[in-house]
Amino acid sequence: MRAIEITQPGAPSVLQLCERPTPVPKAGEVLIKVHAAGINRPDVLQRLGKYPVPPGASDLPGLEVAGEIVDGDYAAAGFSKGDMVCALVQGGGYAEYCTAPAEQCLPIPKGLSPLEAASLPETFFTVWSNIFDRAQLKDGETLLVQGGTSGIGVTAIQLAVALGHRVFATAGSDDKCRACEQLGAERGINYRTEDFAAVVKELTAGKGVDVILDMVAGDYIPREIDCLADDGRIALIALLGGAKAEIDLGQVLRRRLHISGSTLRPRPVAFKAAIARSLRERAWPLFEAGTLKPVIFKTFPLAQAAEAHALMESSTHVGKIVLEVI
Repeated sequence: MRAIEITQPGAPSVLQLCERPTPVPKAGEVLIKVHAAGINRPDVLQRLGKYPVPPGASDLPGLEVAGEIVDGDYAAAGFSKGDMVCALVQGGGYAEYCTAPAEQCLPIPKGLSPLEAASLPETFFTVWSNIFDRAQLKDGETLLVQGGTSGIGVTAIQLAVALGHRVFATAGSDDKCRACEQLGAERGINYRTEDFAAVVKELTAGKGVDVILDMVAGDYIPREIDCLADDGRIALIALLGGAKAEIDLGQVLRRRLHISGSTLRPRPVAFKAAIARSLRERAWPLFEAGTLKPVIFKTFPLAQAAEAHALMESSTHVGKIVLEVI
C-alpha cells in the first residue's frame, strides 16, 4: 500500500511517499480502507522527533481516518464489513489502509462525506475528554478556548455553544477573531492586541470563566488563573508556549482552582471507547441535525503531506487540514 513515512526527524520535506505492507488487524481491531486522513499538531511533533510513538503503534503518522471497514473484528463493536466509519487511531493514518480498535470507530454522521468525517475524531475525542469529562463543564457555566481557530478550537467552540454554553475564544488576528464569532463564540479576543484576562473579567462582570481549554501553557497559566471563576478549572492539552510557569498557589488554594493536564494518545482503548460512546450519544446527533459542521480549511492529496504540514506550521489556517487518500 502507499503510505507517508517520516524518513528522519526534521522539516516537512522528511515526509516521503513509500510502499508498506498492508497492516493486519489484531483481536478487537478492524482494517479500514482509508478515504481521508486528518492532520493534527501531534503529527507535526512526531515528525520533529518530539512526540514518541507509543509501544506497539505504527511508526507512520496520522491519528484519525475515515473510510470503509474491509476486515477484522468488526461485529464485536456492532459494525459490518463495508460500513463507512471514522476512527481515532494510534498512528498509521497517512496510508491507504489503517487498523483501528473497533471500539474507537464511529459511523460517519449522515450527510457527511468521508473527507469531512476524517476531520472529526482527534479533536472531538480530545475536546470531549477534557472539557466535559475532565473539567466537567456544567449547565450554565462559561468556557474560554485558547487558540480558537485551531482544529481543537473550532471543535470546542461549536460543541460547547451547541450544548448551551457561553464561549469566548482567543486568536491571533482580528480576522481569526471574527471566524471564532461566526462559529458561535460570544467574543473573539485578539491575544496580540488585547489582554485576554482583562477582557474575560469584563465580559463576565468580574466573575471569570468556569473552564479554560489551554494548549499554550507557559506564561498564559498565571493570567488564566487571574480570569478563572472560583472553583474554576484549567484543562491543559499542549505546551506550545512552554512547559514552565510561575503561579500564585495562594489563589489556587483560596479559590479552589483546579489545573489538570492530559494527553490522549497513550490512554487505553477502554478509555477512548467510553469517549466514543459519549460522542455517539451527545455529539453525532448534532451533526445530523445540522447544528455541528466540520470546518475544513484545505485538503491535499496523500502525496502532498509535506505541503499540508507546512501549512499547519504556518498557523494561517482556520479549522482542519485533511489528506485525500481516495
